Amino acid sequence: MDSTVALVLVAVVLIGFMLLLANMIRIVREYERLVVFRFGRVMGQKGPGIIFLVPIVDVATRVDLREQYLEVPRQTCITKDNASISIDFLVYWKVTDPVQSVVAVQDFGGATRGIAMTTLRAVVGDIPLDDVLAKREEINTTLRGKLDEVTERWGGKVTSVEIREIDPPKDIQDAMTKQMSAERSRRAMVTAAEGDRTAKITVADGEKQSTILKAEGDKQSAILRAEGYALALGKVFEIAKTLDTNTMSLQYLETLKVLGAGASTKFIFPMEFASFLKPFTNFGGQQPPAAK
Repeated sequence: MDSTVALVLVAVVLIGFMLLLANMIRIVREYERLVVFRFGRVMGQKGPGIIFLVPIVDVATRVDLREQYLEVPRQTCITKDNASISIDFLVYWKVTDPVQSVVAVQDFGGATRGIAMTTLRAVVGDIPLDDVLAKREEINTTLRGKLDEVTERWGGKVTSVEIREIDPPKDIQDAMTKQMSAERSRRAMVTAAEGDRTAKITVADGEKQSTILKAEGDKQSAILRAEGYALALGKVFEIAKTLDTNTMSLQYLETLKVLGAGASTKFIFPMEFASFLKPFTNFGGQQPPAAK
């Protein structure tokens, strides 16, 4: 009986020691930190690695330092021009000060989600509908800045805000669809007009170049013909300078022969004709020299 009681006592002591040892030793991963409280007072953060705590005296809260995201449910907001739209978005955040994230706020994620909802309504309420639809990136930046101002005192940082979907009312969607269709038709007409204009300019430019080339060709042809005529006249002039009076007289006689072969009965002779025939008349009337 005594041995049974002794075994039970030993087992209880061993279990108690193991529990005490488990409370004394904590293994903290690289992306985690322990915020230690001793008698309710913050002793700071510890980790990573093996951390030893004083049993019963120390109480530790584990904090995750990895970046996390909050999915903000769809919110109905009123724009500056009184249009009702539905928006849902994601908030990415991480803890930068583990102690503040435990001491300054009870639930960092829940508090961030709540402040994100109210901030979204305030930001969208200052923007017209067209800007809400067209300037999504600017809204993301504005939301991130405003959320970061609040969460900074909680020991956290909002790294990014991403709007996933914006749903305007159905009548506005129909109007936007018609507007986009009209814009596409306008762009198609402008593109066709630009193409037609470019084609006409190209054709006109081609005709202009063709006319210029033709004119240049005619000019070069005229110049070459004129140069040919000039060369021919120069050649004739050079040959004419080498002819004597007898040669010219023979040419006149040949011409008279041709005229005499015709049916004409009247002939007109230039006055210079007699001077050309003078050498022949002199030659015919010359007396032989007297004999000695």
